[in-house]
Amino acid sequence: MAQQIANQFPVDLQPNTAVGVSINFTGGGDAVFNANYSTQDQIKSNLINYFLTNKGERPMQPNFGANLREFVFEQLNDSSNDLLLDRVQSEIETNFPAVSLQDLQLTTSEEFNTVTVIIKYSINPFGIQDQLNLTFA
Repeated sequence: MAQQIANQFPVDLQPNTAVGVSINFTGGGDAVFNANYSTQDQIKSNLINYFLTNKGERPMQPNFGANLREFVFEQLNDSSNDLLLDRVQSEIETNFPAVSLQDLQLTTSEEFNTVTVIIKYSINPFGIQDQLNLTFA
């Protein structure tokens, strides 16, 4: 009888092998950093790192980052909101080929001058779905 095996990233089959560094830089115990042990968690950390970085902030990689914080100080209107959503979509398509954008939402608060981007995505070809909420204040 055939047995169906779930799609997994090959590195995820080794549970004690870290895939990368978690964006949460508060290591416990003797550790300086927390490690990610699944590709799904590492891709989410990579997305957070990329979207919270401005171009020119990362040494030796001046084009790394999405420059999303600049939208916080713009007047919140339909035009600036559309530009922000277009930038997020194009950055994912350009820099994260394993990520397929499923849904992209934007909520703004003029009172607190915050912008929240909700990114729903899947990881190809494994169909893993996840969501990322980024708030800029």
